[in-house]
Amino acid sequence: MTFHIENSGTRRSILRAAAAGMAALSWASHAQSAWPAKPVTVIVPFPAGGGTDAFARPLSAQFAKLTGKQLIIDNRGGAGGTLGAGIAARAQPDGYTLFMGAVHHAIAPSMYPKLDYDIEKDFVPLALVANVPQVLVVNPKNLPGDFKDFLAQVRAKPARFNYGSAGAGTSHHLAGELFKQQTKTFITHIPYRGAGPALQDLISGNVDMMFDGLGSSAAHIKGGRIKALMVSGARRNPAFPDVPCAAELGLPDYTVTTWYGMWAPKGTPLEVQARIVEDLRKAAATDELKTIWASNGAEFGNLTPAQFGAFVSAEVKRWAAVVKASGAKLD
Repeated sequence: MTFHIENSGTRRSILRAAAAGMAALSWASHAQSAWPAKPVTVIVPFPAGGGTDAFARPLSAQFAKLTGKQLIIDNRGGAGGTLGAGIAARAQPDGYTLFMGAVHHAIAPSMYPKLDYDIEKDFVPLALVANVPQVLVVNPKNLPGDFKDFLAQVRAKPARFNYGSAGAGTSHHLAGELFKQQTKTFITHIPYRGAGPALQDLISGNVDMMFDGLGSSAAHIKGGRIKALMVSGARRNPAFPDVPCAAELGLPDYTVTTWYGMWAPKGTPLEVQARIVEDLRKAAATDELKTIWASNGAEFGNLTPAQFGAFVSAEVKRWAAVVKASGAKLD
């Protein structure tokens, strides 16, 4: 069936609307191909000074060198990293707001009964930015000696010592709960609004220990402000070869790693996603970032976006099992 438009005014209106639609499509296509045409914001859901910052800031500097556009770090701490994640999930999906989260966001679904976002459904996975082992660090004035001395003191005085974390439900929290479970000890959990504030209180002696990612602790360990007693897992870390690993200290099943990843809000154009991933990989390949990652005991996760998405899904399931087994709860 064929329809004829008899009214010339109606025809002109339709033609004008069609032309406007084509112009809009052309502009959108140009905007995507020209990405980034302005500074890009990365929401980091923790205060400055934490592990996520330790990788986000040098990454932003290399990004600026590669693209000529600024990558602005927007720290939005609170609720174990879930507050910033919710803000990022609701951002305009145009490639100008990214989200740099961490392993905590794979744990959160099991710890927080009502999240206002879904890490697997509301975001597009882009890259596994860094993978680092967890490390047990102490204030040497509060807990002098090596790991053996530390364990003897903790067992001799149940509930006397405490550990800080980046917040309830973070990997710092669960690493502590796993340690308590496997060593049959009791240490009081003190949650903070990020690893940065917790580290500052550890350095000042207000808390006794942390189960932290090497990314945020490395500089303080090297500076002598805190002392590393153990790295998780079955091997020592090349950046800290003198620090024994959990397996050689009698904890073969104590394996906790902290990882950091980059996401974009769901709906971000595919072309823009590809550009972001390409620039992230170029930045990670620079000598500057290789040196920083190595000094923090970290590795860049050489995963495709699809592989990173599958990795996150597996981590969500893994941590759900850990939460259930440990009985960890929000404080």
